[in-house]
Amino acid sequence: MTRTGLAARITDASARGIAAAMTDLIRSGELAPGSTLPTVRGLAAELGVSPGTVAEAWAALRRHRMITTLGRRGSVVSGPPTVPHPARFERVGDLGSHLTLDLAVAAPDPALLPALDDALLAGARNPQLNDYSRSAITPALLDAVRDTWPFEPGAWTAVGGGYEGVQLLCQSLIVPGDRVAVEDPTAARLLDILEALDAQIVPVACDTEGPLPDSLADALRQRPVLFLHQSRAQAPCGWTVSEERAAALAALLEGSPNVVVIEDDGIGPVAMSPAASIGAHLPHRTALVRSYSKSYGPDLRIAVVGGPAEVVERARVLRTFGTGWTSRILQDALAHLLSDDETGHRVQAAAHRYDLRRRALADRLAGHGVETANRDGLMLWVPVADETSALVTLAARGVTVSPGSRFCVSYAAPHVRIATSRLTENAQALDETAALIVLAASASTGRPG
Repeated sequence: MTRTGLAARITDASARGIAAAMTDLIRSGELAPGSTLPTVRGLAAELGVSPGTVAEAWAALRRHRMITTLGRRGSVVSGPPTVPHPARFERVGDLGSHLTLDLAVAAPDPALLPALDDALLAGARNPQLNDYSRSAITPALLDAVRDTWPFEPGAWTAVGGGYEGVQLLCQSLIVPGDRVAVEDPTAARLLDILEALDAQIVPVACDTEGPLPDSLADALRQRPVLFLHQSRAQAPCGWTVSEERAAALAALLEGSPNVVVIEDDGIGPVAMSPAASIGAHLPHRTALVRSYSKSYGPDLRIAVVGGPAEVVERARVLRTFGTGWTSRILQDALAHLLSDDETGHRVQAAAHRYDLRRRALADRLAGHGVETANRDGLMLWVPVADETSALVTLAARGVTVSPGSRFCVSYAAPHVRIATSRLTENAQALDETAALIVLAASASTGRPG
């Protein structure tokens, strides 16, 4: 369709009107995928509006993935509006019946989770049961978590898992185009959340104590609105932020008063180490999201957010468009588990079993010269010669792992992420698994360097 022909189909030359007309044309197929669009200035001249008006319409179309801008080559039609997919998190490939060992999903071992029978009965006794009044957090759950928080929050809320907590906070604080500083590498789903919100991701390099102060200082010069990081048992690298590092990061953030800190504690009580928190230094700007899915059961779908009142309130208000609140049955079930001594001992025992499984595989890999640095968590970050070759080598033997590129903003050194939470504790089977990973780690495409 020519520039003049396209302009003739747009009867409302406001940014919203242009976007609506374009959406109709793309949905009907009159503008097919791959169609080249006129330049912003060219269409603006035809419509008699400012280029900024057309640019605003183009931005709305990009947010809904209907057009793609290719730099100097202009913009092309992508297709009808679509729901963004968490492409990094979704599994690549399907081994079907050929799968013999799944090392891709770092899920808790059902055998190590506490029983929920008594907890659910306790939750069902909530005096507000079936009341439509919203309960951001029940008194019982607040009593159970308050003393475990590293700082005194201004407000609390329970949400449907750790990633929902992070997503609600990000969605309520970010507008498209905002910059967000995030550790690199980091959890794939955190990057999916930021990409779905059209945030500009600013990577922060890390070492075994967490984000590096110098790298965060560089990121802060780009004026991000958020700093998002994991405080302990970091996925995929397994570090935990030290007290000294948290203080150094907080000192830097003190000079950037418009940056909100989101701390994601995705593993919760099955971590081996307590987490140092930036919130201990900047409680008025830090929101901590702590998940209890891996420690007490993913079907509880519970995480707790504690942070500044204004920040937590934004997330709570955003949630009123949907579920409104987390089931009081589930909240009080978690409160029961957190308050029960026998359950606490079981969770501690599970943490030690996970630690033994991770270290057992890490020690075997190190014995073959494949070094990993994970100190905590349910996975290993394994260096390989070539990611694709490693994935193919393992898949040919019925083993699936996660490609390291999914977890990275800038992918300098190839890795694969291997889940260790459900590994066998049989020594011979572990030896065989380690030998296979070593073979995959050394596999190469054979391409010239």
